[in-house]
Amino acid sequence: MRMLLSFGALFLSIILLQVSSGGVGPLDAVTGLGLGFSAGEVGLLGSAHFAGFFMGCWWAPRLMGAVGHSRAFAAFTAMGAIGLLGHTLIIDPLAWGLFRIGSGICVAGCYTVVEAWLQAKVTNETRGRTMGIYRFVDLGASLMAQMMIGVLASVETYIAYNLLTIICCASLLPLTLTRASPPVTGAALRLRPALAFQRSPLAVGGVLVAGLTASAYRMVGPIYGAEVGLAPRDIGLFLAAFVAGGALAQYPAGWMADRFDRRAVLIGFSALAIGSCWISTFATGTQGILAASFLFGFVTFPIYSISAAHAHDFAQSDERAELSAALLFYYAVGAIFSPIIVARLIDALGPMSFFAYIAIGHLALILLTLARRLVRPTVEERTRYVYAPRTSFLIGRLLKDRRDRN
Repeated sequence: MRMLLSFGALFLSIILLQVSSGGVGPLDAVTGLGLGFSAGEVGLLGSAHFAGFFMGCWWAPRLMGAVGHSRAFAAFTAMGAIGLLGHTLIIDPLAWGLFRIGSGICVAGCYTVVEAWLQAKVTNETRGRTMGIYRFVDLGASLMAQMMIGVLASVETYIAYNLLTIICCASLLPLTLTRASPPVTGAALRLRPALAFQRSPLAVGGVLVAGLTASAYRMVGPIYGAEVGLAPRDIGLFLAAFVAGGALAQYPAGWMADRFDRRAVLIGFSALAIGSCWISTFATGTQGILAASFLFGFVTFPIYSISAAHAHDFAQSDERAELSAALLFYYAVGAIFSPIIVARLIDALGPMSFFAYIAIGHLALILLTLARRLVRPTVEERTRYVYAPRTSFLIGRLLKDRRDRN
């Protein structure tokens, strides 16, 4: 308990950071549409965020090594605050895209600092409980961020962005004022994208599809919501339902992935995702759309973790951290390109193309899974299913021991 309490400052910083960064994407979409941005321009903002996220994942361990954990966290938070304030000074989609790169770097950098701190301080006895609380904190704060959209969209634009900036700056206080001594900075992970493909081409396909699904839904979902007539407050509930569905899916997904062939489970979830896309195209009324969003989150959120578990079945223990980083790299690739593609599809073909695009991605994943089942036999020795947050390249170090314990 003393160990968990000592992480209170880290967890509070993550809550404030997630509320701030998680609110800016939907707010950009709602505000941008109101300012006359096209759907393609709003999609560009989402892509810019994930481009910054990838840059932050790569840069953060190196900056920590140069200046230390607390200073690195302060630098990344400053970049996020500058990006938020910049929205109120220049009303231009390209300028906002540059600001969103800053916010993406901020998110990845701050998560890297916190996860490096956790990795250095947890023990084998406290790792499971710490990661459980960390998962709850991250998902809970993400849910809070989506619920704020209705409030943020109801006030003047500069007030909304200033409020997010204040929350972003407040995330500095718990971590920088903690009495806990920062850990010794470890060596930065090598980024080896080829490692993931060598261990499991199917896992690479799975995390790519997870990236194109989640990023499109969270960054372009507000455009779809506006197109089908949802009010700003309901758009926040629409995204919150997606996150809540994904959070509740983790236990049943893990139960199935640990008891059945993971490729069969992956096929099942992708088939359900296609069915959820079909249901969503016919959903009407606010309640129906919210229910469809919850279902969509429930069947699509676990795909990343199932794919990651499948890849780790073929990896050695000393490869796990670098393999996790490589899988997150492919997730980021899908997340970078997906929002702008989906936004342009909505511009050209209407809101229902949003779900058609995602359904095609999951159909491709089913076909890839069937093809890989012909190439590689079923794995007898499997690792434990672990919920894998998409936060930083260092998350693999935190999860390594849990995967090793079958």
